[in-house]
Amino acid sequence: MNIIIAGAHAIGTHLARLLTRLNHEVKLVDQDQGRLNSLGTDYDLLTYCGSPSSVATLEILKVKSADLFIAVTLDEDMNMNACYMAKYMGAKKCVAKVNHYEFADPKHQEMFKRLGIDSVICPEYLAGKQIASGLRLSWVRQRLDFEDSDLVMLGIKLREEAEILDTPLKDLCDPTTPYHVVAIKRGGETIIPGGLDSLKKMDMAYFMTTKQYIPYMRKIVGKEHYVDVQKVMFLGAGDTAYRALEALPSYLKPTVFETNKDRIDEVLAGLNRTHLTMVNADGRDISNLHEEGLMSTHAFVACTGNAETNILACLTAKKFGVRKTVAVIENEEYANMAASLDIGTIVNKKALAASNIYQLMLDNNDVASLRYLMTANADVAEFIVNEGAKVTKKPVYSLGLPKGCTIGGLVRNGQGELVTGHTQIQAGDRVIVFCHNLKVEKVENLFC
Repeated sequence: MNIIIAGAHAIGTHLARLLTRLNHEVKLVDQDQGRLNSLGTDYDLLTYCGSPSSVATLEILKVKSADLFIAVTLDEDMNMNACYMAKYMGAKKCVAKVNHYEFADPKHQEMFKRLGIDSVICPEYLAGKQIASGLRLSWVRQRLDFEDSDLVMLGIKLREEAEILDTPLKDLCDPTTPYHVVAIKRGGETIIPGGLDSLKKMDMAYFMTTKQYIPYMRKIVGKEHYVDVQKVMFLGAGDTAYRALEALPSYLKPTVFETNKDRIDEVLAGLNRTHLTMVNADGRDISNLHEEGLMSTHAFVACTGNAETNILACLTAKKFGVRKTVAVIENEEYANMAASLDIGTIVNKKALAASNIYQLMLDNNDVASLRYLMTANADVAEFIVNEGAKVTKKPVYSLGLPKGCTIGGLVRNGQGELVTGHTQIQAGDRVIVFCHNLKVEKVENLFC
């Protein structure tokens, strides 16, 4: 696929590295030659110094033959203008990163499509939504809900209290078991488990189940003593924090530390929450945290613009007994380090944005959603099964799924169901597929 990326900042360079490793033809354009020079030799791509909203630049890049044009500069106006021009000049699909959620609001998407932008991505909104979702269960590291169903994927860190440890999965699970283990992260390795594999202490296990069995899952993983989140502290009141606060369930009582008084006024004016407490103080100061009730807080979210600050703040909160911690970390090396330090939930905005953009590279009629699990280095794709698709011809055990792929569940007529080897997938089903070290495109043809 011929792809042009405008903007050599965090998201642009992350996408460039990802897409070149997937053997796509990538061109990266930026107005700053220094940023392009700093990429080094790790990127097998063409670079060009120029304005992505210049007709001359777009002609030099041969935008008329681009399969995908991605505008992710820091200037949302430039991103949208570049997409308008790229689409008019022949680019097949265009995506623009924006800073203000009003542009990404679903009710405006049809308007932007008519103007030439196929998708509008707001990384802060995506991150805020993920944070809010993760805070609903104190004992879960990561939670994915699949729309219009009760199907859910839970990422859970296993401790010695779990009653499902050290037993082969063939003995632990049968077709009537209300969950499936779709993946295991053990140390630096992600395992797509078979019947002879077993769960170990300190594994990060990914379970597919339905919402009615969440209390049962809590019991078997030994997390019943974890207090449900009601009080949560935020370090920083930036755009990501704002979107998280906006998406939080009403029963949660957030306390937010922010040193900028003007920003506090903006947040209070924009949000309508009855239990929101804004503190004009430095949340890195332990005495300030204690004064606002750190010891009785159930969750701590560090979402400043500094990864080191977020990691250290979460470690401090853990030290003082906060079970649930969330850190916003953009640097992948730091993210992997944070996972090894048992930080908790890690949110990476550029990875979230990349997942949304990556979905545009697939057949949108067949892929309902695509989420990237950074801690497992895996994609979770939701496919809509077409009439006559290969997966409808045989039971799951006879499909010969590629290595690194497993089917966790499906949604049929709005009802979530777990998948066994004898499940017969039908046209119209929405099938949840877990892919590790595997291009989603290699699985896509099974559902077409």
